[in-house]
Amino acid sequence: MSDLEILCEHKPSPAKLEVMGVDDWPIWKKEPSTFPWRYDQTEICYILRGRFRVTPEGGETQEFGRGDLITFPSGLSCTWEIIEAVEKHYHFA
Repeated sequence: MSDLEILCEHKPSPAKLEVMGVDDWPIWKKEPSTFPWRYDQTEICYILRGRFRVTPEGGETQEFGRGDLITFPSGLSCTWEIIEAVEKHYHFA
């Protein structure tokens, strides 16, 4: 289901992040853990630190880390596996 695809841009330019206003977005932190998650709305996030894997229901596992700008689509059900404590800016589109 390509409409529920996780999009990732690795190390976007500082100019792009500034235009998006990423520094003004709230911060979310989480220690290593594994948990199910469902996105009720599209979330854009920028990873400040940590490493984690996300496995969409019926899809391929993807690994993310510092410097990744990720878009999780609304309606996505997945499992998060945090390998190293995560800190991220996030924004609901």
